[in-house]
Amino acid sequence: MGQSKSQLRAAVRDFYEDYAATLDADRVEAWPAFFTEDALYQVISRESHSQGLTHATIYCNGIRMIRDRGAAIRQTAVFEQRVIRHFISNVQVSEENGEIRGGANFLLIESLYDREPQVLMVGEYIDVLVRDGDGFKLKQRSAVYDNYRVRTTLVLPV
Repeated sequence: MGQSKSQLRAAVRDFYEDYAATLDADRVEAWPAFFTEDALYQVISRESHSQGLTHATIYCNGIRMIRDRGAAIRQTAVFEQRVIRHFISNVQVSEENGEIRGGANFLLIESLYDREPQVLMVGEYIDVLVRDGDGFKLKQRSAVYDNYRVRTTLVLPV
């Protein structure tokens, strides 16, 4: 027996919160586990997304690129220490022919140790999820941001 829409939304909300908690805890090595082998992950402006353009601020096609992004952050990137907190709201889901489409609003707040916290990014997740045992994996995640500009500190996954 399948899940009701409210059960599915609650399960996807839990998945989104686990994703955010992983990133908020600076566990970037665990981040790729949220994706399928053939996943597409992109952080893209609202303008580019609305026009069907493929130019993205961050673009990873496949789990290898996603893993590489995580490894580069941990092993080679040099940037000022920061804490990022993800706030997710308005989770929406639909399921048709076994395909789960999900989405939610997101807000990222960045805190550097010597400055006041500030908004890093605001936008929406547009996702395609697949079932993975009792949970989900992201087959596609587009983090569509509404910011007028992206500050140069976009380092960590959205």
